Amino acid sequence: VSTGNGCGHTLLAPHSGTLSSKNYPGTYPNHTMCRWQLQAPPGTSLLLAFGDVDLEPSEHCAHSSLLLSDPQAGTAYGPYCRNSVPSAPLLVTNSSSVTVLFNSTSHRSGRGLLLSYATSQHPEGQSKHSLPLAVRFSVYCPAGCKDIHGDIWGNPSQGYRDTSVLCKAAVHAGVIADELGGQVTLSREKGITLYESAFANGLHSKRWVSRGCTPRPAVGPVSCRLPSPACDDALEVAAFNASSWWHEVDVLGQVRAWVAERAALGTAGHSWAAEPSAEAAWLELDLGTRRNVTGIITKGSSEQHDYYVMSYRVSSSRDGKNWKPYRGSANQEDKVFEGNADSHGEVSNAFIPPIVARYVR
Repeated sequence: VSTGNGCGHTLLAPHSGTLSSKNYPGTYPNHTMCRWQLQAPPGTSLLLAFGDVDLEPSEHCAHSSLLLSDPQAGTAYGPYCRNSVPSAPLLVTNSSSVTVLFNSTSHRSGRGLLLSYATSQHPEGQSKHSLPLAVRFSVYCPAGCKDIHGDIWGNPSQGYRDTSVLCKAAVHAGVIADELGGQVTLSREKGITLYESAFANGLHSKRWVSRGCTPRPAVGPVSCRLPSPACDDALEVAAFNASSWWHEVDVLGQVRAWVAERAALGTAGHSWAAEPSAEAAWLELDLGTRRNVTGIITKGSSEQHDYYVMSYRVSSSRDGKNWKPYRGSANQEDKVFEGNADSHGEVSNAFIPPIVARYVR
């Protein structure tokens, strides 16, 4: 739970989370306050990782401060600011409940704060979003990494440049869900010099080309490869169905039907499109038998018309009669997937956990 007018990006999940001050990594505002109440499951304790604590210095951190308190043990950590920083990047508590309090008065500088937490069920610690030189290693990524500051490079199938924001790359690749976090294993490889940009799971990576200039020339271009989610490649669709489809009439009076069968990715020419007056359009895929569906890729139709779907929900069924909405890892409300921003690019979204169904709508 978070309260106050100084709260920035915050995602607090049962086993991990990320929190930041308002405007981070820009200068935090004057005269604000935020209180985060972190609660771990019974029988576990909290581990807090200080990603960044940059509050304007003052005596005893009186002007701006970060204070952590452990009500169960009656202990406190801090106050912290720029001239009084945490002694270690990882704080291991003996409590399942910690209150994080951020205060600011008048100041001129400071990025604010970025913290993440996990529970003692993950003793290997959390990622601070940087890569050591190990060939293969594993980190625990806290929930909420998707919207922290930083760029990623690469295509999910190719790997990632070694300066990537690690956990954002894992969300982009569909290895973990941003709303829950999770364990990520990586391996360092060399020889990949071209990365095509891609839009996946709400994150747009950047295109990057190696030009033979690296910090470690003896090693050569280095990338980090994330394990791919379990996937049997593209599924065969036995039949398509839709709520409606558009019968386009051109200037010569000829009719062209944008029928459901044209929804298959890679179909030449025009795609499927619902009747323009339809308010609740849906497209249905019959996979022929129950299959394990790990994600979906969408693309618009650029032939003559700049058509694409900006967002959508997903439902699934095992019998074609009883439908179950997809609610993602947090399982709280129907998940709205971010779709396309143009009619040309492909957008990937992973299902974490996967869907087991014959019909997907």
